[in-house]
This record gives sequence, C-alpha cells and structure tokens, in this order.
Amino acid sequence: GAHGTEYASIVAVERLIGRVDASELSGTVILVPLVNRASFDQKVVHVNPVDGKSMNRFYPGRADGTQTERASYLITKEVVERCDHLIDLHGGDLDERLRAYAYWTPTGREEQDRVSRDMVLAFGLDHIIVSADRPKDPTASRYLENTATTRGKPSLTAEAGHAGTVEPEDVDALVRGCLGVMRYLKMLPGAADMVESPVWIDRVLTVTSDEAGLFYPRVKRGEYVVKDTVMGHVTDFFGRRVFEARAPAAGVVLYICSVPSMTKGGTIANVGVVRPGS
Repeated sequence: GAHGTEYASIVAVERLIGRVDASELSGTVILVPLVNRASFDQKVVHVNPVDGKSMNRFYPGRADGTQTERASYLITKEVVERCDHLIDLHGGDLDERLRAYAYWTPTGREEQDRVSRDMVLAFGLDHIIVSADRPKDPTASRYLENTATTRGKPSLTAEAGHAGTVEPEDVDALVRGCLGVMRYLKMLPGAADMVESPVWIDRVLTVTSDEAGLFYPRVKRGEYVVKDTVMGHVTDFFGRRVFEARAPAAGVVLYICSVPSMTKGGTIANVGVVRPGS
C-alpha cells in the first residue's frame, strides 16, 4: 500500500488478515494493508498526491518532514524496528504491465544473507532481482525493505499484479508467498515450497522515451528479448512516429508501459539482465 494504485498487493494483505489463524501462529505478524491512502482514494500513480513524493523513496523518514516522510518515519519505528523479518509487497501500477518478480538484497553478512535468500526462495516467485546497489547507510536507507536490511533484519520485496488489475493468480501469488515465508520461519506449521530453479537477475535496465506523445508497445511482459529488439514506439498526436524504443541488452521484460500516455523521459520498460547459467 505504499503506492495506492498497486491494487493486487493491497488486496493480498487484506486477504492475509483473514487467512492467518492465531491459534496456529508462532510469533507475531504485523500487517499494514494501506499506507498511501491519498493515492488510493484519488487514483494517483507512483506518489503521494499530498506532497508529490513516492512512499518508497524517503526511508527512514523524518518526524518533522512532509506527510510521506512522517509516514515513513512511523513505519520505521512501529514496523521495522519491532520486526525480526520483513516482506514488502508491491505490484504493477496503473501504467505498468508487470510480470511477477522478487528482490533480494545481499549484504555480505553471511547469516543474514542465508536467511533472506531462503525467504525469497520460500516466497515462490521464480524471477529474482539481486539488488546489490542499495544504500548501505541505515540513516539514508531510502526503501522500506532496505531499511530493515540495513538494520540487520532479513527482508525481501515481492511484486505481482499488472496495470492496476486484481487478477486472482496475482493476489494468490502474494498471499501464498507470505504464507510460504511464514512456514519457512516456523511461524506456521508445514514446510515451504522453495523455488528450485530461480532466474537470478543481476541488473535492471530502464528504457526511457526521448519524446512525448502516444506509446505503442511491441513486446509483452515476461517476454525475453535480445539487444536492439524494438520494444515499442511513440507517435505525435497526428500519428507521426517520433521515437523508437530498443532493448539496451538481452534480458526479460520485467514491465512495459501499459498506457498510451508518454512523457519525454518517461519510462517505457524495465529489462532484467539474467545471470549467465541461471
């Protein structure tokens, strides 16, 4: 709920609230279904419309800051500092046709990395981005997951859902993933189904538009492309082609813009570069 129009993740947490049986639970679960209420109510993508800031870019927040910074500070104090492990759920926003994937952040701390790696495998999404470039300073952690990670808490981020839709398979993937991690951590009875052959993604390359206009995609989410594959094109408002977007490297289309509206410098797609042999 950091982004109020990533609906699949919001619905997934709502479902989890009803699914977790306290009589079977070992430990404590903190569930936060919706943080960015203004975005949800006003259907505003990516940011909190109150202050124009993303609610996953200003951690650990400030008690005396803008609304986004104050909310981030409160979550740091009331969720991150109280938990032992953390899962941050996201999904494809209204303008993002996204395939499901997770993020794993290695730290160089052996035990923390072992647990967080097992958590992401227990979650069950088979495409996993290795986030080796996250900030290391806990006072400038920026992302929710990284706020926990820099404080020594094994964590992961998972994304499912696309273009603002709430498809059962996307919601189920997020719910099932959280329950799987809880089983791995022995919070629930049973064994987690670990991903056996994950696709590790070492880099994410963003394709942007040089021109404003109407965007027409040529590839689909989850499609594998080679370098220079035409991913789509932009026309002006009279139908004249003004820009052609090409893949900067071979990889998997993590998401492609799902709407015609395109600004100069706007994101067209993210391409994940797959680790050799993965």
